[in-house]
Amino acid sequence: MQIAQCFHTAILVTDLQKAEHFYTDILGLAKIERNLKYPGTWYQIGNFQLHLIEDKTTTTQIQNPEKWGRNPHIAFTVTNLESAKTQLQAHNCPIQPSASGRAALFTKDPDNNIIELTQL
Repeated sequence: MQIAQCFHTAILVTDLQKAEHFYTDILGLAKIERNLKYPGTWYQIGNFQLHLIEDKTTTTQIQNPEKWGRNPHIAFTVTNLESAKTQLQAHNCPIQPSASGRAALFTKDPDNNIIELTQL
């Protein structure tokens, strides 16, 4: 087997409207068309897709609250980390700088899914 690339990641959210606000309005991701019979939203990010799937019973547990990067997370690159930080702060999103000292920070979506933003 030879894996060519990562195609998508799916994460569970309890409230699709709140999640869409975070991923569309705050992170600025572009929605794509989906024709499935269960509630969800798909986003295209370069050659990669992020799939939000609504499950009202899901709970996301943070295993390491002191270091968010040591939990399951998805990482995106940004062209300007300071601008991304300002955008998150403007929407009162929680932020934790990377413990490694590199140009990266972590935030959480409304369901506690951890998102890493790394400077290109």
